[in-house]
Amino acid sequence: MRPTSIAEELDLAAASLEGSPAQAILEWAFGRFEKVVLVASFQAESSVLIDLAAKMGRPFEILTLDTGRLPQATHDLIDTVRARYEVPIRLVYPDQGEVAEMTATHGTNLFRQSVANRHLCCGIRKTQPLRRSLIGYDAWLTGLRRDQSPTRSNVPVVQADKDKGGIAKVAPLVKWSHDDVWGYIHEHGLPVNSLYNDGYTSIGCEPCTRATTPGEDERAGRWWWEEGAVKECGINFDVSGNVIPAKHDPVLEDTALGDK
Repeated sequence: MRPTSIAEELDLAAASLEGSPAQAILEWAFGRFEKVVLVASFQAESSVLIDLAAKMGRPFEILTLDTGRLPQATHDLIDTVRARYEVPIRLVYPDQGEVAEMTATHGTNLFRQSVANRHLCCGIRKTQPLRRSLIGYDAWLTGLRRDQSPTRSNVPVVQADKDKGGIAKVAPLVKWSHDDVWGYIHEHGLPVNSLYNDGYTSIGCEPCTRATTPGEDERAGRWWWEEGAVKECGINFDVSGNVIPAKHDPVLEDTALGDK
């Protein structure tokens, strides 16, 4: 039976692609959608996704969020990837007026004051810029993996991202393990963020990330001073670890993907 909506189509695609390798999921995404963007945090999963996508010979763009608080090592890797793959990398910045108002009211390091303030900072520096930057795209690729944390354990291969106008959100590495990712990196000699050599297992903004110790959860180094809080910034899940509900935004709704 023909799906009656994009969301239904993507639910059916998620079921059919569940057991597929990452390459097949990427082939489906590039075949189904005209404008596909790879949203890279320049962690290990980004290195793998960029390499897989580049080898397909399909046109695509890389988008990354320059929050203004990234480690220098992340900027160094961005330059390395740009030179190696010759793929356009678009850096997206937060609205400087919003940043100025936020820091004037709460201080530069407001994220240490409360979980609510941390989410305010992530929203202004990451979530809102990403939502704006995805206008005009049909699908975005993410490096989410189910084994990264309990919050991510049920992430589908593909879904309609209602928070971002209903465009398709595709996670080709969703079933990969930590060892799968690093095995691919070593096998293909991929460049990675140098902070991994210093014991980091998840890398975000410089003041909000630390190295982890053996036995700690992969994302334990993110916002480590928080007790019992969900280790998410708001791009994929809300403060309770739930998928972010759709927001009424006529601009985004007008750009929701249609049939190809």
